[in-house]
Amino acid sequence: MQDKLQQLTEKLYNEGLSKGKEDAAKMLEDARNESERIIAEAQQQKKEILAQADKECSQLREMAQSDIKTASRQALTQIRQDIEKAVKMEVVASPVKEALSSSEFMQSLITTVVSAFSPDKESSPLEVILPQGKKAELESFVKDSLAKKFDGGLDVTFSKEISGGLKVSRKGSGYFIDFTDNAFEQIISEYLRPKTRKLIFGE
Repeated sequence: MQDKLQQLTEKLYNEGLSKGKEDAAKMLEDARNESERIIAEAQQQKKEILAQADKECSQLREMAQSDIKTASRQALTQIRQDIEKAVKMEVVASPVKEALSSSEFMQSLITTVVSAFSPDKESSPLEVILPQGKKAELESFVKDSLAKKFDGGLDVTFSKEISGGLKVSRKGSGYFIDFTDNAFEQIISEYLRPKTRKLIFGE
């Protein structure tokens, strides 16, 4: 009886121990599998993060390079425009302003322009606008020479809006032909622009 009880006890113990070992082994295997899965996911996430970071870095590099190229082109264009402007001021603007500052030249210019319109009593009078700054120098010429020559066919005024040269129009036409310093500068500059560009930039 005692032996049977001992055997039964040992059997139950061995079966329980075996079951416990199996459970422990399964738990250990499950833990190992879960650990490998977590590690694999972490490694995959790491790859994805690194790939995304590399992609964003490349995009930022391309954007920076594009911005630098654009800024460089804009800076170069601005520098070239500044050079052209400086050359224009030296070659065109100064001589034009100097010429138009001469009372003799202005009198000749006014006479030539007005004569080209051939004002007479049968046509509408001419409106001529001259620089306000030249009024003291030109007013007597306008009254004593020009107005008498065209006998009522001229209406001459002086304006602060004109710094040099003149504007002329048929009265009532609604438009003026521009012979001001700015107009002369623009015409000469446009004529010289290709030559200036080739001289300065080799284009």
